[in-house]
Amino acid sequence: MNATRRKALAKKKETSAQGSKALMLRTAHGTRTAADVPARPEVYLKDMEKTLRRLGDRHGLWRVFTDFLEMTACALSNAVDPRFRGQREERYMQIIKPYTREEVNEFPKLLGMLVLAFEGVGFADFLGPLFNMLELQNRHAGQFFTPYPVALMMAKMTLHDAKDLVAKHGFITFSEPCVGAGVTVIAAAQALEEEGLNYQQVMHVTAQDIASYCAHMAYIQFTLLHIPAVVIVGNTLAMEEREHWFTFAHLVGGWESRLRHRREARDAVADVTLRVADQLPLFPLEA
Repeated sequence: MNATRRKALAKKKETSAQGSKALMLRTAHGTRTAADVPARPEVYLKDMEKTLRRLGDRHGLWRVFTDFLEMTACALSNAVDPRFRGQREERYMQIIKPYTREEVNEFPKLLGMLVLAFEGVGFADFLGPLFNMLELQNRHAGQFFTPYPVALMMAKMTLHDAKDLVAKHGFITFSEPCVGAGVTVIAAAQALEEEGLNYQQVMHVTAQDIASYCAHMAYIQFTLLHIPAVVIVGNTLAMEEREHWFTFAHLVGGWESRLRHRREARDAVADVTLRVADQLPLFPLEA
């Protein structure tokens, strides 16, 4: 292959990578065209699977998938949360070292495919099913991701009185101690929206998982759906917390302040209750 041919191929690859990044940005900002989004989002899942398997031939499928998750989580976090930018940028550069330039250009394409899949259907869990498609789950440990229709049914049963709760408390807090890819939280957001509530304003999620790749899956999907959440890497039962990932919706929605005010209000009520209880006799007085 002569030098001119090599330069032409290199230019073509660079243009393709830039085009995928531009497509991702157009989609994220709502300026996509009809040609950008096919009728069936599962087309993107199949394309993601093919790309990951192709990269996995050289690096190992597990490594490629978990690297994609962590690099994507780092990129999304670094765009909005300066508190962790230094360490996550350093981690990003460590992960990307073994990959060639051509391989590196595949990762923004993967994220672009995921974004477009969400654009095509709205609420869904894509990373959980993709994990299963790649056959990476630990069946011996009983690791299976809840199907989205089941999660949605559970959410609707649980949140049947969501409007009353919001009217009384202002917003609803959710705790998910074993979040996986985040399917139950995503389903809850859909259930709230179908009740006529703006989930971006009336729900806040604290989600945790002992597996970092699960926390990354949840964080990515919550971020793309603009769900206010803090995703924690750690052992819920041991009350261990190793990493905290704050979604963009959490940061810009004033949730630090809103959650603090609620805690302060509850502490004040608890303090009054204790002081009243201290003034009551331990046993009923006899007549």
